[in-house]
Amino acid sequence: MQKSMLQWNRMHPYSAVHVVQLQGPLDNTRLRDCIDNFLAMRGLTCLRLDGERFAFQYENGGAPCDIRTIACDDGPWAILMAEIERQLNLPFPDAQTFNPFRFLVVPAGDSFFLGVVYFHPAADAESVVWLLRDIAASYLRIDMPRTNDGFQRYPDYRAHMFRCHSKAMARKVLNLPAQVTNLRRSHRAPCRDANNMTNGFLCFSLQAEDLRALVVASKSWKVTVNDLLMAMLMKAISPFSAERAQARKRRKISLGCIVNLRKDLGVDSRGVFGVFLGSFLVTHEVPVGITLRNLATEIAYQTESIKRHKLYLAAPLEMEFARFMLKFFSPVRQKKFYAKHYPLWGGITNLNLNSVWDPINQRAPLDYFRGVSTGPVTPLVLSVTTIGERMNLGVSYRVAVFSSHDVQNLQCRFREHLKETREAA
Repeated sequence: MQKSMLQWNRMHPYSAVHVVQLQGPLDNTRLRDCIDNFLAMRGLTCLRLDGERFAFQYENGGAPCDIRTIACDDGPWAILMAEIERQLNLPFPDAQTFNPFRFLVVPAGDSFFLGVVYFHPAADAESVVWLLRDIAASYLRIDMPRTNDGFQRYPDYRAHMFRCHSKAMARKVLNLPAQVTNLRRSHRAPCRDANNMTNGFLCFSLQAEDLRALVVASKSWKVTVNDLLMAMLMKAISPFSAERAQARKRRKISLGCIVNLRKDLGVDSRGVFGVFLGSFLVTHEVPVGITLRNLATEIAYQTESIKRHKLYLAAPLEMEFARFMLKFFSPVRQKKFYAKHYPLWGGITNLNLNSVWDPINQRAPLDYFRGVSTGPVTPLVLSVTTIGERMNLGVSYRVAVFSSHDVQNLQCRFREHLKETREAA
């Protein structure tokens, strides 16, 4: 997976951003010391890229991080949204050795926002949540690990995966003809300029009432919250591809979903730093008039089989095949490869922060939201983060496919579809 991410990064900066809001006044000097000291202790200050192999190297007491403090006079939200969008489009140094993290700070009265921008091939979301949690603990003077005992950077679990999940790999191979058929029947998102891979960003929230309605509806309809969110995203996207109803073959919409593999691989959440991700896709025609309940139920039928057979574990095999094929294409054609052969309209990545950061604790964050580069694979990514009794949804999108007006409309449709979940509550 990391090698594929590195390949994507050569087409467009493949980064992600996490932002946490912490209670208390900002002390820039103390915060900088906490960040530098913690990353140095963990040995995460220098990422060495040796060809396509990864190695973290701790040199000369650590490399100071880029920490940008942004003042705001009229409220932090607009500043944060603009800065996240800027950071998603800002590459990390094209060097053999570099610091894979950048930090941003925005004061907000008696609290402040702390963001970390990270080189996505170097870390998954769970690694970064624990990183931010430990930096916050250090800043707030809460007990935290002071040694690296048991801490691992990039352990290689590929042999374990193939040994313990060989059946999943075999089933994935057997399932490939069906997946190829679905993709060949999936409508392609129109792109105004294949060379323009610039990302836009927007974030919105579902408050406690809406989140409760989602949970109640998912239980009543016997689907997961993730199934329901994918159904809502698919319904919100479908008007952008209305012409597919007249298409001879490509009449479906396909969405991707990222899966955290740590539990399947037996990887410790806090003590292991790296990338442990799988993925799967769902496909549906989304006919006009289909109810959210029926769409979520039919998506759940697909995901239940995927989860039962653990097909998401074999995603690295797909990525490796695509990475191999890209070698035979010119740089211009590489940017069109996924849109042509793996036509997704969007993807979703889901994180429940409550399982990591106790929402009852008085030192818990006031807020937390995320954004991730779309990369070349999908033109839109919905980054879902549940914190306390609300849900934050970051939408990153390729501006050559969706305009800012399109994404505003998508947000409105998403909220409209919430009405169907309230009827079940």
